[in-house]
Amino acid sequence: LVLLSTLFLISRSIGPTADIPFAEDEIADRMRDQQVTKPYFSTTTSAGEEITVTASRASPGNGESPAVASDLNAWLRLVDGKVITLTSDTGEVRMNQNQAKFLENVLITSTDGLRITTDELHTALRGIAAQTPGEVSGSGIIGDFTAGNMDITTKNGDGPVHMLFKNGVKLVYQPQNSER
Repeated sequence: LVLLSTLFLISRSIGPTADIPFAEDEIADRMRDQQVTKPYFSTTTSAGEEITVTASRASPGNGESPAVASDLNAWLRLVDGKVITLTSDTGEVRMNQNQAKFLENVLITSTDGLRITTDELHTALRGIAAQTPGEVSGSGIIGDFTAGNMDITTKNGDGPVHMLFKNGVKLVYQPQNSER
């Protein structure tokens, strides 16, 4: 009984007026601009592919301007178990038009070992469809390559997903050296 009573007497209480652990400049930033922290969007296509889009922060748009996101990420989980990952420093999202733009340092990776970089990627939010308006460069099992642009699409709506490189594809193939 004595031990329990000393536990309660010695323990410190936290007053109801204790400060919230936020930096003053962070509070000022949050008050100045409307924003959502860690927004999340997820859907499944009619073929069963899963699409997940996240960001670290997003500011809402209006009818004329899109929502702006920072650290934009997307995962396309295909029915065959493969995953295509899309990341960028910033992006724009227009939910009402089923569009997202990945901007600045866009990186596209796949479980097949492809690693592709570009400046801009336009995607659909409710289906597997993406296009780069400009040049892409990348590497993978096939070697190092560049192309004028790239599409991620399905044949026949519900068919398998393909990455199609177009407009001046250049591939540097280096076969594996085998020791005899």
